[in-house]
Amino acid sequence: MPKEMEFFTFLLEQYAAHKNTTADKILKTLDEFGLTDFIIGMYEMYHSEAIENAFTDIDRLISQKISSPL
Repeated sequence: MPKEMEFFTFLLEQYAAHKNTTADKILKTLDEFGLTDFIIGMYEMYHSEAIENAFTDIDRLISQKISSPL
């Protein structure tokens, strides 16, 4: 498994725990908003910072998609 996917799996599980939900539900949300590939692509930044920064960024990305669904 590529390091990016391994980290994405870790991030997904940690973010789900942070949100008191499941990784499946988080992945479904990311897929619905077209964010999955973007977040995987953020590997270099996300894995080098505190994981809470990634959580904040993911929250922001989801909020932006909710605010402007187009």
